[in-house]
Amino acid sequence: AFKLISIQSIDTSPVKMSTGVTCADDVSPTFTDFKLQKGEFKGCSYIMYRINDDKTQIIIDKVGEKGKTYEDFVAELPENDCRYAAVDIAFETDDGRETSKLVLLSWIPDTSKMRPKMLYAGSKETLKATLDGIGIQIKVCHVVCI
Repeated sequence: AFKLISIQSIDTSPVKMSTGVTCADDVSPTFTDFKLQKGEFKGCSYIMYRINDDKTQIIIDKVGEKGKTYEDFVAELPENDCRYAAVDIAFETDDGRETSKLVLLSWIPDTSKMRPKMLYAGSKETLKATLDGIGIQIKVCHVVCI
């Protein structure tokens, strides 16, 4: 027979990296308008975010105005720099209904420098926590993957 001497608790929660980067004040309310497709965001297909030059905040970089397509979004991704994007992906269900899903895309290309890669990877949770309603998260490093 075995005698149990002590039990250690193992933390199985995901490790959250802290980069000190926060979201700018306008990120949450503009995302809410985008999600609800109201105001100036009616018909918008995406919002692209970047970390500011001071490396302290996630800010809005570009907005996919009405009429912009997913292909337009992919074309606006920088070749050698990282970005985040909230993308409204429209599709048809198996039973023929038109619907959409909000996707948080982390664009971290292999060609970007190591420091931005680490900063963006470590700051994603901050943005994710601010964007209430994101259903799917995807990390992409090649345009072919999108």
